[in-house]
Amino acid sequence: MATNAVRAQVGAKWQESFARLNRGEPGITGLMAFSEAWTLVTEFLRPRDITDPTPPKQYNMQQVRAAFDIINKCRRLPVMLEVFLDDMRKCQHLITREVEAHMTLYETTPDPDTIRKLVFRLVEWYNAWLPIRERVTPVLGPTIISAYTLAFQTHLFSVLPPTFAGGIKSLVAASLVHVASQPAGPPDMTLWAAFETLSLIDRYETLIASVGYEFIESYVLETCAGKWTEPMLATLRTWMVDRVVPWMILPYARGATNADEAKSMMQGVGSRFDFHLHKTLCDLRSREIFDIIVDFPESVGALQDLKECLQRVDQRAELVQALRRANKKRLLHPGADTKDILTQYVSTIKCLRIVDPPGVLLFKVADPIRRYLRDRPDTIRCIVASLVGDGESGDSLVDESEPILPLQQPEMENYSDPEWTPEPIDAGPDFRANKSSDVISTIVSIYDSKDLFVKELQVLLAQRLLVVKDGNFDRERRNIEILKIRFGEPALQVCEVMLRDMTDSRRIDQHVQSQNATIMHPTIISRHFWPALESSDIIMPGQFQALQERYAKEFSVFKPDKVLRWLPHLGRVHLELELDDRKIDADVPPLEAAFIELFSDKDVWTVDDLISRVGSVSRSAALKALATWVDMHVLKEDDENVFRLLSVAEEPGTRHVPKPAEELPSIVSVQQQQAEQMRVYWKFIEGMLTNLGQLGLDRIQTMLKFAPGYDQTIEQLGNFMEAARREGLVTVKDGMWKLGR
Repeated sequence: MATNAVRAQVGAKWQESFARLNRGEPGITGLMAFSEAWTLVTEFLRPRDITDPTPPKQYNMQQVRAAFDIINKCRRLPVMLEVFLDDMRKCQHLITREVEAHMTLYETTPDPDTIRKLVFRLVEWYNAWLPIRERVTPVLGPTIISAYTLAFQTHLFSVLPPTFAGGIKSLVAASLVHVASQPAGPPDMTLWAAFETLSLIDRYETLIASVGYEFIESYVLETCAGKWTEPMLATLRTWMVDRVVPWMILPYARGATNADEAKSMMQGVGSRFDFHLHKTLCDLRSREIFDIIVDFPESVGALQDLKECLQRVDQRAELVQALRRANKKRLLHPGADTKDILTQYVSTIKCLRIVDPPGVLLFKVADPIRRYLRDRPDTIRCIVASLVGDGESGDSLVDESEPILPLQQPEMENYSDPEWTPEPIDAGPDFRANKSSDVISTIVSIYDSKDLFVKELQVLLAQRLLVVKDGNFDRERRNIEILKIRFGEPALQVCEVMLRDMTDSRRIDQHVQSQNATIMHPTIISRHFWPALESSDIIMPGQFQALQERYAKEFSVFKPDKVLRWLPHLGRVHLELELDDRKIDADVPPLEAAFIELFSDKDVWTVDDLISRVGSVSRSAALKALATWVDMHVLKEDDENVFRLLSVAEEPGTRHVPKPAEELPSIVSVQQQQAEQMRVYWKFIEGMLTNLGQLGLDRIQTMLKFAPGYDQTIEQLGNFMEAARREGLVTVKDGMWKLGR
């Protein structure tokens, strides 16, 4: 029973298939017609070898369409498609052979034209095997084309070697160079049509874009590197429109019928290329930022470009890191002069205010510079020297075009201000918007207190006043008036007293000279209002001591309530030496004058005898002073440490004695004064650590404020404690200080 049922079912299926293929014709007429149509169509679709010189067979297209119609009515088109794809797979070795031949040649001599020829050859193969769509297969046309294209490309991409991608890149780059060099010429659409036929544009989309990116990078580096005077972005955008956009139309706006349609199609990729242009210029300027700052203000154009690029490209963090690395490598090291660091810092302030007016970038870049300058012992002196300088050296930190403003303190946020704006999104928690445009206020704020600057001003002013010989103090007086505006009048009261002392000193000297004329013209100052002058135990011998005593006697008559305390190691002495065969004029320090005075008593002296006659003088200072006269051929060292007066020159002729450079008086620096002052408070610190054990720096600072006259900052206290640690007086662990064992 089951066998009969199967037989009946199979018979029914066979009858149904026969009827479909025979199409109701008498006998097997329809079946024979289907067989002929099948043979014709499969032969028509079978891929051929286009390298075969035999001409292809010509077909009657009316018969071909009729054959397709028969197969369609018999519902055998899907089977026919499978047969066609199978025949195609059997012929794929022809494509492989073609690819291998061209790529072997390209790998031997990498010429992009070889890749071009291969692409066009592959298009020939594709078109030769392509089934005709509308005229022959109107029903399954799209299906056949889609299946064919997928099969052709699948095999093609499987046999393309890795070097093909490099060849495509070279070919695309050559096309870009050609279009950029002749932007007004007619576009060559054939290559890109071939790319589209083989779907190479979609497959190598990233590679094609990279060609454009690299072309932009090359042009930007070539035209913009090291050129900072004028802004370059406008020129680069014009170049993009004229040279790159005509090429971009070929791969990215193919098929566009008008300019608006092309613009719409290229909107996304155009934005990416424009972004890359800004990014490339931003990267370049970030690498050059240190030199751009050095070249300021001639580099304003580059700064304007950088500002605009940062608005388009979010690379603010990269710019900060690049500048901080450059500063660490080229600026913040012991080999750099403090004045150069300050000059670069000022330029950095001005440049980054152009790039980022809110000041976030400056805040992040300036912090390492400020900390480094704070640790340098001569920073304050350099700043003060610039404040009171005359600008002749051309490297003053003070811009004469800027108005002179009082030092400005950081302002608290005023949220009721209608112009208040929130802090930038990349501002750190410690950031405070810098409302001040005064560079000097920014520099002075390196330190917590301006008292350090005032003390250094007093030291520098004292040195400059003491070397003035003509009595003209106009420049110093002008500087004091300017500094009053910056630091306030109370801070400059001591400087006013110092300036008044110089005027009074000339008046006192004029009175003494009118009563008893003398060749000595001392500078008389008030000890309590001047910085501490370095002391010395030099005793001027002979006529110099007599001159001092005579002047002091006359001064006591004029000022009976005052007493002169001489500082004989300061100042200059002009001498006229009369020897047996010559006269020598010399302008020397007092120690040199004291030594040569002693040689008027006898011609030969030892160094030890000379030192014993002038008081406490170091041996090195004595030898240096004697070397001055040896260089002038006034003395000669016969034996070690034995000097003889040359009454008669041993060398003929007159030797020109150059005028020595003017040296500033030896005044105790602010750092030395602070060190001495902190030693006074060491007993307080020692008592705290003895009684209370370990203490943090903040706690020590708080307790020291109760000590009489203590006015040091916590940074100064930290430096002193660190020095004490190096001496073994204290130890520190986790920020807690205790006495050393």
